[in-house]
Amino acid sequence: MASRRYGGPSFRWGGDRTTPAIKTLLIATTAVFIVQTLITQIYGYRGEVWVFTWFGLIPSAVIPGLRLWQPFTYLFLHGGLMHILINLLILWMFGCDLEHVWGARKFYRYYFTCGVGAGLFNIAAAWTAAHFGKAGVDVATIGASGAIFGVLIANAVLFPDRQVGLIFPPVVLSMRVFVGVMAAIEFFSELSSGGDNVSHICHLGGILIGYIYLRRGSFFFNTRNAVADWQRKRTRRKFEVYMRKRSGDPPGPPDRWVN
Repeated sequence: MASRRYGGPSFRWGGDRTTPAIKTLLIATTAVFIVQTLITQIYGYRGEVWVFTWFGLIPSAVIPGLRLWQPFTYLFLHGGLMHILINLLILWMFGCDLEHVWGARKFYRYYFTCGVGAGLFNIAAAWTAAHFGKAGVDVATIGASGAIFGVLIANAVLFPDRQVGLIFPPVVLSMRVFVGVMAAIEFFSELSSGGDNVSHICHLGGILIGYIYLRRGSFFFNTRNAVADWQRKRTRRKFEVYMRKRSGDPPGPPDRWVN
């Protein structure tokens, strides 16, 4: 899965340092790409096929093949230097502000929800197309672009009026309009795709999953709040148990320090 559609946007952001989750994702994705490249260089085409077969996203390998790790691992594989550079650049440019707002844990949860969700959306679309006689269930999809498009839609929701300057064409768009244009390009590219080796359906899946995740009142929104409420209740119960145990402790030695 490539991201050539991103070929020229620039973004005006603050001088904030790279956030912890973004830094971890950049390092992990780069490390996996180095290992992938070494395997390909050492074993040639056979090594590349092995990597894609086991760790790319192949619909027939997940269902019915039960390689259930593939909707996760495919996010860390890339099809070349430009593919990974563009994805990581977009992640860095647009992801740091989200992590500043959400914190690392919530950003990780959102990023992988969009990435894995886009992969599952891709599997469902491939098997649906196969039902109508179209090939594609044995084709591997790789790249973090599904999660990256989720990051973009989150920026459009949280910072809709933020300005994005494009190098080509030289125009300035609001974040909401920019992401809307990108979504339209991906939609019509999927309708007219003719072997461009880009998984536009995976990109659209990342946008859709991200939008559903963030939309107030949606299933993801209600589920997320229910989980957060359960975690708060569990923490409160643990604290109450701890305080009850401490209430029976004998008094400690007198404090020698003056407050």
